[in-house]
Amino acid sequence: MTSKDCGAHHSHSSSCNRKIIRRVIWPIIIILFIILLIILLVWAILQPSKPRFILQDATVFNFNVSGNPPNLLTSNFQITLSSRNPNDKIGIYYDRLDVYASYRSQQITFPTSMPTTYQGHKEVNVWSPFVGGYSVPVAPYNALYLDQDHTRGTIMLVLHLDGRVRWKVGSFITGKYHLHVRCPAFINFGNSASGVIVGNNAVKYTLTTTCSVSV
Repeated sequence: MTSKDCGAHHSHSSSCNRKIIRRVIWPIIIILFIILLIILLVWAILQPSKPRFILQDATVFNFNVSGNPPNLLTSNFQITLSSRNPNDKIGIYYDRLDVYASYRSQQITFPTSMPTTYQGHKEVNVWSPFVGGYSVPVAPYNALYLDQDHTRGTIMLVLHLDGRVRWKVGSFITGKYHLHVRCPAFINFGNSASGVIVGNNAVKYTLTTTCSVSV
């Protein structure tokens, strides 16, 4: 076989390989595109809505500012938090949930892990986690305000719920999305009529606060 024949044979093989690749790759690309398009269309038609959260109440067992100067917070309280799935065709997987409290944008309790769960269409879930911490350091610029608010008997806290969620449409389940919930909690320690005594030094405050949700 001459070098010219070899060159022609090599050129023919390369051409055949390219044709085979085109016949295999392009159908796969087209199929993947169609699947993605169907998912996007279904998603647009269903129009998923974010879950809705309400902070119902908080039962305070301990809330004490100590130290010299006072910059350590020991707290223990239980909150009741409800969540509603407003979608009638989409379920929600809550894969990881941590709840904690903040004061003037500073976290003042340790995070509390909540159980993972699945929320069906139009379902309502209720959680009652304990939140708090022992001798949690508070920044000096916040400690003064916290001590003053505690002495006056009124404190504005924010309860945070951080986690990961997945959406379920039929048998299709999406990837994980970050969930962040913020619930303002105005607690009036100084007015005994604003709460109900439920145990030794424990007072339950009804809040019924709508929370902001970002996904």
